[in-house]
Amino acid sequence: MNYRTIISFALAALLALPAAAATYDDLMNSAKLGDAGDVAAFLARGASVESSDRDGNTLLILAARDGYVDLVRLLIDKRAKIDARNAAGDTAIGLAAFRGHAAVVELLIATKADLNPKGWTPLAYAAFSGHLDIARMLVKAGADVNAQSGNGSSALIVASRGGHIEIVKLLLANRADPNLRVESGETALDIALRTQNTDIGDLLRKAGGKSGKSVSIQVQ
Repeated sequence: MNYRTIISFALAALLALPAAAATYDDLMNSAKLGDAGDVAAFLARGASVESSDRDGNTLLILAARDGYVDLVRLLIDKRAKIDARNAAGDTAIGLAAFRGHAAVVELLIATKADLNPKGWTPLAYAAFSGHLDIARMLVKAGADVNAQSGNGSSALIVASRGGHIEIVKLLLANRADPNLRVESGETALDIALRTQNTDIGDLLRKAGGKSGKSVSIQVQ
């Protein structure tokens, strides 16, 4: 290979860099707009189905987060990784549950997405946001009602904090443990009472819920 050939290859590679960057930006913008047709065209031209933004959100995570059912279906068909996590540790089904996108959650359940990942589970996200329909769907599909995050939060604890009484009823009816504790030692009952959700506190007591706070008595 002579000197001129080497220079030609080098120039061609340099010229290709802006084009590749533009293609990536266009792909990510199309995903964020939910344009399944454009994303399909980029994938047909060789773009990776696992492309992700600076926060680690893959195309599937972006589509699920924003409720773009057609795009989610396309990416599943293209064999995107269903349980990929972004930089914060969230999955597609977790963010869909958090944002209340029931159709996306249903589709991901049917695709065998992990319902019980480490950290905040899709059920915990649904309970936190008060999405009863999604919580029902996840419980029916086999979500662990007693899964806890790193700080001890469970679906029942976050539902009690948020005042989502129908979700509390659903979880208790499906054997959620009312005496799980967060790092501070508080139970769902403590948190319900602290946030003035006394009606939920009554339900928790009836289900056997107790305070996790220790009481010390000094004798003089």
